[in-house]
Amino acid sequence: MTRLKYKMTTDILFKMLFSKYQNLLKRLIAELLSIQYDSIERFHINNPEISPEELGKKFCRLDISMTVNEQKVDLEVQVSDEGNYPERSLFYWAKEFSTGINEGDDYALLPRTIVISILGFIQFPNSDKVHSEFQCLETTTYEPLTDKQVLHFYELPKLPPLDNRDNNKYLWLKLFNAQTEEELAEIEKLGVPIMSEALQAYRHVAASDEFIQMEKMRSKARHDEAQALRNAERLGEERANAKLQGVIDEQLARIAELEAKLGIRS
Repeated sequence: MTRLKYKMTTDILFKMLFSKYQNLLKRLIAELLSIQYDSIERFHINNPEISPEELGKKFCRLDISMTVNEQKVDLEVQVSDEGNYPERSLFYWAKEFSTGINEGDDYALLPRTIVISILGFIQFPNSDKVHSEFQCLETTTYEPLTDKQVLHFYELPKLPPLDNRDNNKYLWLKLFNAQTEEELAEIEKLGVPIMSEALQAYRHVAASDEFIQMEKMRSKARHDEAQALRNAERLGEERANAKLQGVIDEQLARIAELEAKLGIRS
């Protein structure tokens, strides 16, 4: 098996690929939202650029924010479970939703806002469903409060073996989940035109000098981010230990003072 150096879930590659090949992104979004491709009359990427300045910052987020017809759609890829992802996705949704109108506009003008998360880990262990959709519903009647809040989660580890060439959504997810060259070749052998186009675009971006330079910057930022977290943890431990030692010293001093008053020798 030949492991892929850069997978489709590599955040820089993901952002560059779908920003450069917007028709592929439009095809992907149609599948992930289960809507007809031809029904998408308005499609615009709101943040196509990757700023080197932003890329070098710690905790940089490489999502793709789009306008799809009259909806705001945010596409996220999260490879590892860093904890609290449902809360993070809700936070992302709130940020997108809150910028949907200008100050003074009627709240009714707020657009339907959707966050789609492609996850490289299992978020919902009590279900074997690859796809989970959440909306704001009344807890007993399931009446929706509004149709403007939607969160989709696709859990890649739950995908079954490759066995269906006629389901494009499934094939897209298998492409994101591929870990080896052999898995990519298996998808390519199916002869599905959109998958062949996506694989060609993926290979072109992964081999480009622009991506390689960007990935070096991103790798450094990730390294600095990890180092910052380790330093914060170490500093927290040192402060906790110092505080504990202070309490111990204070108690020992009180004991020594009491012993002196009672004439007790240690």
